[in-house]
Amino acid sequence: MTVTSASPEIKIELHKSPVSEADRIQAMETPGFGKVFTDHMVLARWTADKGWHDAKVTPRRPLELDPASAVLHYAQEIFEGMKAYKSDDGRILLFRPEENARRFAQSATRMAMPPVPEELFLKAVEELVRVDKAWIPSGDASLYLRPFMFANEAFLGVRPALEYVFCIIASPVGAYFKGGAKAVSLWVETEYTRAASGGTGAAKCGGNYAASLVAQAEASKKGCDQVVFLDAAEHRWVEELGGMNVFFVMNDGSVVTPPLGGTIPAGHHPGLRDRARRRKGACASSSAPTRSRNGKKTLPVAGSSKPSLAALPQSWRASAWFDMPAASFWSETDRPAS
Repeated sequence: MTVTSASPEIKIELHKSPVSEADRIQAMETPGFGKVFTDHMVLARWTADKGWHDAKVTPRRPLELDPASAVLHYAQEIFEGMKAYKSDDGRILLFRPEENARRFAQSATRMAMPPVPEELFLKAVEELVRVDKAWIPSGDASLYLRPFMFANEAFLGVRPALEYVFCIIASPVGAYFKGGAKAVSLWVETEYTRAASGGTGAAKCGGNYAASLVAQAEASKKGCDQVVFLDAAEHRWVEELGGMNVFFVMNDGSVVTPPLGGTIPAGHHPGLRDRARRRKGACASSSAPTRSRNGKKTLPVAGSSKPSLAALPQSWRASAWFDMPAASFWSETDRPAS
């Protein structure tokens, strides 16, 4: 990688045949999660001789890949997940997009990929949201944004690729879990682990998620929504949930998160800690153990965190899984905006 370029200008290429207003409204009535997509996407390219270039908002369409593209063989790819909301007064809000930009750059560095300049990342997000703002739902729904990058060089040698594509797609979404804001059941996985020290756990890359799917399938068989992953060394310490952050509210009011020591993407843990300090005056980050009570696994009162979602206290229903009755953590009126 020989070139580090400044952030390029983003060109706007509007769709000549966008989805009709009637079809768009119908599609947004029950969008589910990740099934309906907007008219446009962002594309930018990186090559060793030009750096980042050819950045544009363009009509959404399939991507063409050479069968020898490095991403298909060595999984050099990363992604992010973020949302745009429409407030009651019509403003469009993003939750800490600069944190997503920084984590995206950190993931790229870990995967031997060229970081996307923060300015380019944020401008690309803003331009896509501006162009496709008609796709932003009102109320509790939102516009999910999926920035991602992958190695696009046609080469079978094992080394960092010399060509990359940066892309952002957008999708109006409802609740992530079926049934909306209800109790979420969790399965504590004692065999499979999602990451180990020295690996790629702190990078938001698809391989980490692929490694978690067998555990998620097992959880589904047990009637649970999500997986609680334990540490790889001892299978004792809580590290992460499959689809969200996890934190623990202790009896003394302190808030504990798993340590961000190389196996967990930083994500919104800093925001959670800042919020907890303002509300409770205390927050720590340390390993969170499973504990034994009457021969059954148990945990302190805990919760999950996603931007603008609920913190969910947990109570055990069985030896290896438990329900989480919903309780408000961030209300719609005080949701942070960037």
